[in-house]
Amino acid sequence: MKVFFRTIHLYLSLLAGFVILLSCLTGAVLVFEKELQETFNHNRYFVQPQEKYALELEQLVKAVQVQVPHAKVISIKIDRNPTRTTELSYHIPERQQNEKKEADKKETKANRKIAFVNPYTAQIIELYSYRNTFFYQMLALHRWLWAGATGKLIVGTSSLIFLFILITGIILWIPKTNKVVKQRLKIKWNANWKRLIHDFHIILGFYTAIFLFIFAFTGLAWSFKWFNNGIYVVTNSSVEPLKPPRSEIQSNKNKIDFDEVFKRIKTVTPDASSLTILAPQDSILTYTVNVLPINNIENAIDTYYIDQYTGRVLSIIKFSDKNLGQRVRSTFKPIHIASVYGIYSKSVGFIVCLLGATFPITGIIMWINRRGKNKKAGFK
Repeated sequence: MKVFFRTIHLYLSLLAGFVILLSCLTGAVLVFEKELQETFNHNRYFVQPQEKYALELEQLVKAVQVQVPHAKVISIKIDRNPTRTTELSYHIPERQQNEKKEADKKETKANRKIAFVNPYTAQIIELYSYRNTFFYQMLALHRWLWAGATGKLIVGTSSLIFLFILITGIILWIPKTNKVVKQRLKIKWNANWKRLIHDFHIILGFYTAIFLFIFAFTGLAWSFKWFNNGIYVVTNSSVEPLKPPRSEIQSNKNKIDFDEVFKRIKTVTPDASSLTILAPQDSILTYTVNVLPINNIENAIDTYYIDQYTGRVLSIIKFSDKNLGQRVRSTFKPIHIASVYGIYSKSVGFIVCLLGATFPITGIIMWINRRGKNKKAGFK
């Protein structure tokens, strides 16, 4: 029976091994993306707090529009930490970029940029486009091999294959006797290089298998729609989010601005770690405020909908009020990037991903060694 599983393990690994190596290697790079960004671009994210209160948000908006004519601010992210910059996401409407076009194109993330602004002085520290960064290239390689929908399918299929590789690997690891258990739990460091390669693959593969399985499994949510929908089927939940309320158009009233929204929201969210205010994109939508409470994992946000004319809070959707499927799906990203327990889980994720990148290599070496051994046995 083990011959059967060894054959499956081998050929699946030969089929998907290179993509698995790339996914693990780029995953290791991306685990500490936030920390590396903040370390090497410290001035982008941090400022010296001052004694006076921070400026009003609308002053920051105007500062961006002075430096970037026609910029339309889409959202503002405010951090609880007084040393953090304020992040204003903006885009330039298409007709302003090219007057010859007949109409605006739909706003997409492709032309969205972020202005990092000093909240005390309104100084524009940096105009930033994630798509122009090294980490975006790593993300694109990680998710779709720089090859669009085709690459996304290849990565997703390889991740699915990886799950079977891990399962068959665990089956092959199971020892026949108790004596062999010790050999498969501890690396024999004084052995020859072939034995070391064997131990690295078998023993380290055993210790990392559960983590690699979790990373590969959660990664499927970004590759396949059927997998995403399956989360809601399994949890018996609706895939459709609740419809947000709408503002009632009042021609005799001026629309409220970011500052008015911020004043109202901070009184009801004193425990916010950060909050992001999204501006309404037409006359009937509301301001949407995504609030991340202190100690909540990434994506575990509460959402507030605020009327753009009256400033009244029309609806509140707490993370705990969302259906089971939505809550489960929200955990996939922090689990996938190993950020659930901060630096500790990220360190584990980094090591596991690095080791995961070595397994296709050590597996190939073991296969070549075994083939050479079999050929010699055949000559005898």
